[in-house]
Amino acid sequence: VTTVEELLDLQAHLEAQVASYQNIDDEIQRLQQAVEHQAQQLQKQALELRKNRQRVAPDFAQQVSKTLADLSMPAAQLLVEFRPANDLSPTGLDEVQFLFSANKGSAPKPIKDVASGGELSRLTLVTKSLVASAMALPTLIFDEIDAGVSGDVALKMGHILSQLSKHHQVVVITHSPQVAARADEHFFIYKKEVDERTTTKVRILNTEERIRAIATMLSKSPPSDSALENAKELIGA
Repeated sequence: VTTVEELLDLQAHLEAQVASYQNIDDEIQRLQQAVEHQAQQLQKQALELRKNRQRVAPDFAQQVSKTLADLSMPAAQLLVEFRPANDLSPTGLDEVQFLFSANKGSAPKPIKDVASGGELSRLTLVTKSLVASAMALPTLIFDEIDAGVSGDVALKMGHILSQLSKHHQVVVITHSPQVAARADEHFFIYKKEVDERTTTKVRILNTEERIRAIATMLSKSPPSDSALENAKELIGA
């Protein structure tokens, strides 16, 4: 400090610090009250979340089971299990677990322990489609959601995806001709070498290209005449 003004500034700064230290007990009490208030609000919202979950879970599980029956799983059963948690967590006051049984006479168990690839694909599609019907989701992306299924089941899954696309933008990555045939637009993804580098390209197919692409999925490259006719039938061309 070399001037009177600087000395006065330092005095004011030190006095402010002392005042803040004198009020620190009040500040601690204020913050503790704020934390308690937020904890009460959080507990209230967690109880409301529990109430809403328990209210909608039975109907949700019933709708899943009903739709799975339409996908050639007539005995499929989904149950939603709630177990109170010891402490409040980011997911609420409960541990929520989905139990699943694909066959009659089998007790429902955690999905990861009992669902096969094809069953899991169908279950995932059905649950996501039901969630999407209740939420404002502008875009849905499904990456090989049809894995492990084919034929009539794949055709029915394609129908569900088509219905979803009436209310959402739906992007589906698939190797299933039955699913690809239900698309409004068909994009072909391929790799190309440019200047000794491999790049991924995407292009939209016209009607003839689409028929050939689906026919190739059905048989081989180049596709047979019967595969081409089958592809035309699938897309209604």
